[in-house]
Amino acid sequence: MRSPDFWHRPTGALARILTPLGWAYGAATGRRIARHGPGVDPGVPVICVGNLNAGGTGKTPTVIALLQMLAERGIAAHVLTRGYGGTAAGPLRVDERRDTAARVGDEALLLSAFAPVWVARDRLAGARAAVAAGAALLILDDGFQDPALMKSLALVVVDAARGFGNGHCLPAGPLREPIASGLARADLLISVGAARAQAGFTALWGRGITVPQVMAELCPLPTGMDWTGTPFLAFAGIGHPEKFFATLRRLGATLIHAEALADHQPLSAALMMRLERDAARHGAQLVTTEKDAVRLPPEWRQRVITLPVRLAFQDPAPLLQALERIGQRVGPAPAP
Repeated sequence: MRSPDFWHRPTGALARILTPLGWAYGAATGRRIARHGPGVDPGVPVICVGNLNAGGTGKTPTVIALLQMLAERGIAAHVLTRGYGGTAAGPLRVDERRDTAARVGDEALLLSAFAPVWVARDRLAGARAAVAAGAALLILDDGFQDPALMKSLALVVVDAARGFGNGHCLPAGPLREPIASGLARADLLISVGAARAQAGFTALWGRGITVPQVMAELCPLPTGMDWTGTPFLAFAGIGHPEKFFATLRRLGATLIHAEALADHQPLSAALMMRLERDAARHGAQLVTTEKDAVRLPPEWRQRVITLPVRLAFQDPAPLLQALERIGQRVGPAPAP
């Protein structure tokens, strides 16, 4: 879903008209969360990676970073997700060799390369299945507003460049709940963006941040690719495709065209053939994101270059301290 422009403007006639609906939406979210209490303890720690905004904020790279940190500590973490964009209701353990993005969702399929991933619309049922299969810790991908599970550590991820939009709740703005009530349930805020975006976020929202903040930036993994020698046709169906295109340009890539697709949009054979024809006319190479690459039809995966990115933390100390505390509650990983 591409967010409306008025969500990101401080003032606007449409936002003012919709503001009462936003108040009602935020209040309803608060009542639903309060009604369920702290949630059910599944028997292992649960780290929730969520957001206050609708749309992409950097949750998936955050989950990958957490998985790598936990693996370094010998903690057997499993990921629990709803499998957005897929058809499976679960609980279902993702098989990265057999499952498709159409069935389990692109984020679930991407994450399955790093750890066991469970798709479940019913998060409590998914948690129980994962624990029964040996999970010593659960990472809840999204679900910050879902009260089903007790959370040991609640992380809110925000795109520093976009911040909290116009500060209003859906449909008047991008927020799933008011900032104050959301941060009151959070343990840490992770803001994702370059230095300039971080400074702008702090200037605009800093006074309302009531929890420790960790700054991070998405950085391309070195692949040995010379991005300056070839023209590229880039395409991306992520929350904010323009961020991917900007990353390519910073690497020195010449983009003859940047095709922004809808988030999670299926990459049909017809679409890929059109993109390939467009690229061929300019002698260009197709390039996309890791998340988009898992949606490619099998016959296209060798014909499209992928640019992987990872989260680099400016000062991860508050996050590492929180993980250490949780690690003390978790036994050692079973021997392979």
